[in-house]
Amino acid sequence: MIYHPANEFIELQSINIMHLASVDLNLFVVFDTIYAEGGITRAGRRLNLSQPAISHALARLREIFEDPLFTRNGHAMTPTPLARRLIEPVREALRGLEVTLTKVDRFDPTSTTKRFIIAMRDALESAVLAQFMRGIASSAPRIDISVVRAERRDLERELSAGTVDVALDVLLPLPEEICRQRLGVEWLVVVARRQHPRVRATLELDNYLRQEHIAVSSRRRGLSPEDFELGRHNLRRRIRLRCQNYFAACRVVSETDLILTMPTRYARILNTQFGNRLLPFPLKVPAFDSYLYWHTNADADPANAWLRQQLLQSFRGGASSQRQTR
Repeated sequence: MIYHPANEFIELQSINIMHLASVDLNLFVVFDTIYAEGGITRAGRRLNLSQPAISHALARLREIFEDPLFTRNGHAMTPTPLARRLIEPVREALRGLEVTLTKVDRFDPTSTTKRFIIAMRDALESAVLAQFMRGIASSAPRIDISVVRAERRDLERELSAGTVDVALDVLLPLPEEICRQRLGVEWLVVVARRQHPRVRATLELDNYLRQEHIAVSSRRRGLSPEDFELGRHNLRRRIRLRCQNYFAACRVVSETDLILTMPTRYARILNTQFGNRLLPFPLKVPAFDSYLYWHTNADADPANAWLRQQLLQSFRGGASSQRQTR
């Protein structure tokens, strides 16, 4: 039986090619991977194939479609207009076939061997992973997890290409093809060392603004969420230090008079080591929503659905302790 989405993409493009039965479907996997990775070498590395094998597959695809499909632009392979029109139907066909095969296999986390790739930021990684792995350690003994960092501008492409199964992040302006589910809220807390000479058991806004601050960001410039909220009220603080991760920032706080504003859930985890004082953020601001993202092509995939359910349970497992901090 010919899988319908594959039929659909051939009809959609109105390309006069040989029957699908005489075409190696692996060629479409190569096409998808070159498109996702932007290069032949990277595609070969991901598929564990040699560069000549990838080049040979691309040559066959070019012959089938009578189009170059990709043109070299420096070190990158830029898709042609035809390739851009083909990619979504091809991905739909490949994803549909994968889901069909998964259903046939009747995905069973107790016996299935599989590796999931999850994109999330450092703060969520520390807050979610321990409980998540505890939950699947015995119930899914052959399931492996890889957590990666995906740039937000690339997240749609990563989810569509299947290089990432799901992602956890703040609310992002992503298209309808990316499904999302709100996980919960995150509140801000101020971290200061217990012997801080100017910060006591309570922290008023004017005192907060007089202090020297640490801002944590992987970007070289741009406003943090707390600075954005302060700016909405025409307020500014002095950023004495800008660094890349909260662990380093909490250590600096424990040994200096700098203070730090960060998500409550992560602050509670780190504070077991540093023993800093946690104080409410002294400005009324909206909570920061966290979301779980996946591609619509994976919506009916039982393996992906199982992964989403596990992450949802793990994220919400710490909600009660976060409310206690507030």
